[in-house]
Amino acid sequence: EVQSWTTATKQSLCLTWQKVKVQLMLSMSFLVAVFWYCRRLYSFLAQLLKRWSNYLQRKLIRNLSVLTEVDLLGYSAREWKGETKQAKHMREAYEELFWNYHIKYLRQVRRDNYCVLRAVLFQIFSQGIPFPSWMRERDILKLPEKLLYSQGCNWIQQYSFGPERYMGPNAFGKLRKCMETLKTNWTEISATKDHEERGNMCNTLFSDESKEHKLYEAIKFIMLYEVVEAYEQIKNREEPIHNLFRLLLARDSSSDPLSFMMNHLNSIGDSICLDQVELFLLGYLLEVKIRVYRLHRFNTEEFQVNYPDEYRREWNEISLLTEDDRYYHIPLF
Repeated sequence: EVQSWTTATKQSLCLTWQKVKVQLMLSMSFLVAVFWYCRRLYSFLAQLLKRWSNYLQRKLIRNLSVLTEVDLLGYSAREWKGETKQAKHMREAYEELFWNYHIKYLRQVRRDNYCVLRAVLFQIFSQGIPFPSWMRERDILKLPEKLLYSQGCNWIQQYSFGPERYMGPNAFGKLRKCMETLKTNWTEISATKDHEERGNMCNTLFSDESKEHKLYEAIKFIMLYEVVEAYEQIKNREEPIHNLFRLLLARDSSSDPLSFMMNHLNSIGDSICLDQVELFLLGYLLEVKIRVYRLHRFNTEEFQVNYPDEYRREWNEISLLTEDDRYYHIPLF
């Protein structure tokens, strides 16, 4: 009986093990299949994410109007090859910046007729420089309305928006949107204290061409508004104005605000850049000292110039680098 019971138990256990073994084999096969599938799925998703990331990065770099930093001397060697007199002169100027001015890198800025405005505003935003004091005291959104209605400047309808040219009756509404874009983005970026986060915000902003152009047109309009104010003060013989306004209005092509707009501002962004007088005005209005290294003027007194030449000690400083007074890059110390 004991032997029979033992035999029956063994047979029962064997049958149970056979069934369990089959279940275990099926379970293991299923788990292996799931693991293999998940691994393939993970690999596929990783490759897809990598391709999408590379696509977005290429698209961002292609659209980014201010590129990432590059080595200064390496850039000089690539751009100014050969042994011509001009190439040697430029390489010497770059070496002077590297060794004596401690400029090691530069950021290339898109070469169009907004170039100088882009280089200036990018640095103001990336450094977190706040609004100029006079802008904090006024609502800049009301400047177009004030110019059109309070001061009766109906000719503002002839304002052109860079490559978009003449806007006609829609100019006022377009200017209002430009001012809103400038105020919103400047306020948001300058309030961001983290340098890396602020840099990411700048990269996003300066890869959006539509927003960029609104920023530059807002700055152009502010320049026009201040010229109108100065012109009225001169006519009414009110309080003394800055000499740069007298210099600007002394030109035959900008003897009054209308001619200044028609002959200069309307073409900026379309066919011309800012000239040096307007660069003085830009620094004065934004309350920044713009230091420009003019490489084609190397070995002369005009190699390094400040715009404006008279500035307050508390103003922030930004730097530009130009080879021809037309296109500008951003030097990094």
